[in-house]
Amino acid sequence: MGLELGPILLFFAAYIKVKDQSYVIAGSSYDGFILVTAAFIPLVLLCTGILWALTGKLSKMQLVTAVLITVFGGLSVWLNDDRFFKMKPTLIYLLFGGALGLGLLRGESWLQSVMDDVMPLKREGWMILTRRLCAFFLVLAVLNELIWRTQSTEIWVYFKTFGLTAAIFVFFMTQGKVFQDYAVEDEETS
Repeated sequence: MGLELGPILLFFAAYIKVKDQSYVIAGSSYDGFILVTAAFIPLVLLCTGILWALTGKLSKMQLVTAVLITVFGGLSVWLNDDRFFKMKPTLIYLLFGGALGLGLLRGESWLQSVMDDVMPLKREGWMILTRRLCAFFLVLAVLNELIWRTQSTEIWVYFKTFGLTAAIFVFFMTQGKVFQDYAVEDEETS
């Protein structure tokens, strides 16, 4: 958990420290957000590598996130334009929501194929959870777009760090009834 949330919290702390400053590097002026983004990319890659070394595996979500952070963070730094980095959550949520939606159109829960070992549920439970998570991801994509396009960078950083994290936590906490009603009981306990 620390390897996944740590970089986000460090990004936030570093941003708060340098948000109002500007730095000249190789003759170009960069604001604090771009500088922190430049530091965030290798930090995320390092934490992803450590996570892989410790567990021997990475989820598709972790890989996609690391790639998008590298690509869009890199574009933000290279072009000195923070919009690319701010679009990253939108693209992540559209990719995940779209993938889940595609699976639903095929009558499948691709969420189940990724998480069945962690949370064994009956097929109906997986389908309910997949529909809800698909819609949730699409709402988060729209919300991220609204926030970064209409609010200051500082408000977006607060939203990204705390708002999105809290929204995901609250979403899964409100799914307790699905987990309870559709849990697959262990053969030993039944």
